[in-house]
Amino acid sequence: MNEVISLKDLQAQIVKLQADNAALRQASERKITCKVTEKGGVSVYGLGRFPVTLYGSQWDKLSANMTAIMAFVNANRSLLSTKD
Repeated sequence: MNEVISLKDLQAQIVKLQADNAALRQASERKITCKVTEKGGVSVYGLGRFPVTLYGSQWDKLSANMTAIMAFVNANRSLLSTKD
């Protein structure tokens, strides 16, 4: 059985698959949430497989240096990998 699919049907199928793909990507994006740990740290969930946990003073230091950190990230953007 040789079934011939028309170009129009193939284009319609591509559009549908692209829409399905976009919906799956959007559904898989995790929200970023925070939690205070038993030891008094702040854990940030939703960035990767494991949470990022820092104490308040570490978050303060990170926040105070965010401009320099983002300048470094942007200057090295071509060397960085992405995780979608």
